[in-house]
Amino acid sequence: MNDHPQKQIDDLSQRVRALEAESEIRRVVARYMEICDALNADTSMDELGALFTKEAQWQGKGDKYGATFGGHVGRAAIVAFLNSYREPTPHFAGNVHILGCENLVVEGDRATGTWVMFQTPTFQEGGAFLMAARLNLTFKYEESCWRMDRFATTNLFSRPIEGGWNADAPIPAPSVNAKGQNQ
Repeated sequence: MNDHPQKQIDDLSQRVRALEAESEIRRVVARYMEICDALNADTSMDELGALFTKEAQWQGKGDKYGATFGGHVGRAAIVAFLNSYREPTPHFAGNVHILGCENLVVEGDRATGTWVMFQTPTFQEGGAFLMAARLNLTFKYEESCWRMDRFATTNLFSRPIEGGWNADAPIPAPSVNAKGQNQ
């Protein structure tokens, strides 16, 4: 390396800032999913709203999610939409969001990310679903922290699950004898 030492330091500082931004963005997305998994009367809608920029957009895309979820512009509209899932009674009896296939790119004070999301809701009114969606998100560094600026979710597949998620059936496991050895 024949780079000037100050250039090396500047490059390293920029790389560290990008890694820190990626980490903070992952925490924002994870916290959003965690809050959405437990929407109820005790949910802090202010905390949920703070995960979005003031002018954020939340949008269901495609035939199924576009018709079901629609689009919402501005932090207050997004919070009102998500609040409908907890009042007057919680929509979900149980819910889990699982993210994978992440692709996250940070460029200065903006970032883009895509994820595949699996969701396994059980509804208060009965029934359960298996859903998969592609998330396309953009982020902005606003008011000294990273926030979601655009949230777009597109259905990949969804189907009802008969009998719900938490069945009484035993969990299959290999038999183990008293000495801890497989039989």
